[in-house]
Parts: sequence; C-alpha cells; structure tokens
Amino acid sequence: MKRRQFIERALCATAGSALFGAFAGKLSIAHAATLAEPRLLGDDYRALVCVYLYGGNDAFNMLVPRSGTARTDYAAARGALALPAASLLALNPGTAPSDGSAYGFAPAMPQLAALFNRTTTPSPLAVVANVGPLLYPVTKAQYQAGSVPVPSQLFSHSDQSVTWQQPSADMLARRGWGGRLADMFHATNPNPNLSMNISVDGENVFQAGNEVVPYFVGQSGAESIPFVDDQPWNAARRAVFTALRDAPQGHALQRQYAAVMRRSMNNGAQINAALDGETPLATTFPDTHLGRQLAMVARLMHVRGPLQMQRQIFFVGLGGFDTHDNQLADQAEQLAELDGALAAFYAATVELGLDQAVTTFTASEFGRTTSINGDGTDHGWGSHHLVLGGAVNGRRIHGILPSLATEGPDDADWGQIIPTASVDQYAATLARWYGVPPGEMTTVFPNLGRFNGADLGFMAPS
Repeated sequence: MKRRQFIERALCATAGSALFGAFAGKLSIAHAATLAEPRLLGDDYRALVCVYLYGGNDAFNMLVPRSGTARTDYAAARGALALPAASLLALNPGTAPSDGSAYGFAPAMPQLAALFNRTTTPSPLAVVANVGPLLYPVTKAQYQAGSVPVPSQLFSHSDQSVTWQQPSADMLARRGWGGRLADMFHATNPNPNLSMNISVDGENVFQAGNEVVPYFVGQSGAESIPFVDDQPWNAARRAVFTALRDAPQGHALQRQYAAVMRRSMNNGAQINAALDGETPLATTFPDTHLGRQLAMVARLMHVRGPLQMQRQIFFVGLGGFDTHDNQLADQAEQLAELDGALAAFYAATVELGLDQAVTTFTASEFGRTTSINGDGTDHGWGSHHLVLGGAVNGRRIHGILPSLATEGPDDADWGQIIPTASVDQYAATLARWYGVPPGEMTTVFPNLGRFNGADLGFMAPS
C-alpha cells in the first residue's frame, strides 16, 4: 500500500470520532490527502457568510402560506401552532411561487420582509424552498419502500449537522464544502498566513478543509492565548515560552505544535492591530449574540485591505431552534434576533461598498415536522432558507414549495417533509457565484450530477 493511500484510509477510519474535526487538518499529516491544488481564481473581493441556526429551524413557521391550498393544508397540519394569516408580514414576490399561493414571513421579521419586498432598488433577499440533504432525488413512495438510498441517521441533530455542512451527504471525512472552497481559493489571497476561513462561533465542519484550517476569533477580536498573553505582568512567562517555541525541535509533533502556536500568536497580533486602526462603522448592530458576531464579521471585512484578503468565508451561529415545546414564544424570539442582525449586517455591507461582494445564507441541520406535539414540533427533513446580498436574485421564493398536507405527497412520515432541492444544489449555486469554474464544480460537490440542475438560480451570474 502506498503512503498516500494509507493516510487517506487512516483519515477515513478516524472520521467517526467527534475529535476528528478538531484534530485532523491541524497536523501536516492530514495535508497529504488534498483534493485539489490551490490556484489563483478571481482578482476581486468576495465573501460568503454562513449563519447556522442550531437545533433545526422550523421554516414552515418562518415562511407561512397566507392563502390558497397551501394555507388550508398548513392550518390543518399545524393546528394550535398555525400562525394566523392576518398576523403574517405579506411577501410580494416578483415571480409567483411554484404552488401559486400567497406567503408571508412570521411577525418577528419586519426588517427582512421589507428587504424582500423592496422595489425602489433591487431586492437583496430571497427564500430558497425546501432544501435538505439527499443522496439522490427521492419520492415518498421510494422513501417508504427503501428503494432509493437516503442519508444515514436522518433526523439526528449531531449527524445531520455534519451532513448539512459537508460537500456530499455520504462523505466520511469531517470536511466541509466551505473548507473545500478554501482549499481551492486560498492562494488568491496575498496574505499566506491568515486563514481565509474565519469563525466567530467556534469550531464547525463547514470550514474545515484539507489544506485550510479555520481561524477562530471572538466577538471583540482575536482571542489571546492566556498563558502567553502579551501583557506587562506576563512578560517573563511569555519570554520563556517564546524561547522554547523558537528553539530547534527534534520531534515532528513538537515542530508542528510550535508552528501552530507561532502562527496563532502572529495572526492574533495582526488582526488586532488592523482592528485597532479601523475607522468605526456608522451602522449600529443589535446587542445580541448574533448581532455581535456579525458586527465582528463586518469589522473584519472593513480591514480586508491591511489583512490582504480577497476571498473570505465566515461562520456565525444562533442556537435555540430545537423547539419541541413552547415554540410560538421561543421561535419568535430567535427569529427577531435573526431579523435584526441580518438587516444590520446587510446595511453594513452597503456602507462598506461590499453589498454586491458579500452573500449571507442560512443553514440548519433540518426543518421541523408539519405535525405538532402539543406546543412544539419534532425533527424534520426539508426546510426553507434565506439568502441575502446585492448579488442575490431577490424578491423571489426559489425552487419547489412542498405540499404541507398531512400524509400528502411530500410527507415522508409524521410530517417530515422530503426535500425538493439538495444541499448540494444550494451550496453549488453559492459556489458558482463565488467563482468555482463550471468544470471544477464536481470536484467540490461529487454527487452534484445526480440532481436535475446544478444551479437553483437564486444568485446573479458571476
């Protein structure tokens, strides 16, 4: 067996470990299994921002039918959890939704509804209907007969969270499609030291690549390493550590540890120096968990020049969407936070002159069931998602809206709605705008050819 084959098989064997995403990719041994050579792709600035909604957002109570057959089916399935039609924020799409019904956003989303409905200038907000992880297109009959493979461990938080963030629903290694994009694009950035993938919400699979390791920052900037913090009271300890770090190392793991620590310390100093020198933005962000995260993303985009960044991918997150009970109150609070933070972030990209260069999108491990369990919902499958940015084909509900009828054609069982668009297609549409050449698309998304169309149409041409 060749050394490369051994490493690849060893990585796949380890992929089931929860620690793998934190460990592999941080050691140079993992770099032997690269999927594609980095290259120079594009000379303009572009950024993707993933807003992960932890717990499984109930998008069927986020985008809600106001009339038509869809409203009748929704009200019958949802019972006491059905939002009154009169309370919804009416959406006025430029093209009629696939089912011909009228829709509205939940009452907690007035700013996003205004962005969706905007006509004085092009709308920057679109909804992408009923997206979920798939191995192949599958009908209800095929699903119930087990005649078409589906992703393993459907309806499991931990499994589907990983599956949603990966380039394909049958991938073994814990690598994300954002990581694959970074492996391809990182050579575009003049700064070879700072990762193009930055998370303000800690570790995630989405940004993990074979070559590129995400860099974590806090809501106030780069976080220091406590035992070597660059403070006067810590000078002696820092000096000892720095001397040990920079001394010749005899073991490969020691050398790798020293290199990682050196890079972390240098990057932290570089980022904080750039942030300290920025002119504050005029845009005001809400003082919420997501608002503070997106404010930091905007600040990092503001200093892209000093940091020498031309392609970036960011990750932020908002929890609390696992609404098995008390859903009407809890989801309203979460959607209000999402509404305020996304609206402020879009305003900041306009202020920076980057609204055409930044695309923000939501992700979540699954939707919720159309059926209810009293005052909550259970783990579902397909779900609607929001895409925001100046390059978005806005004021539209893209894709095929599912039937919400109990035991209807899209109800796999218990109100779990079968996706009509795959995560592969959703991600590939964003990747195409980001600059992935058409001939390279299946390098990033190996299962894309199984689906009817690689582009869902919600992004403007590159």
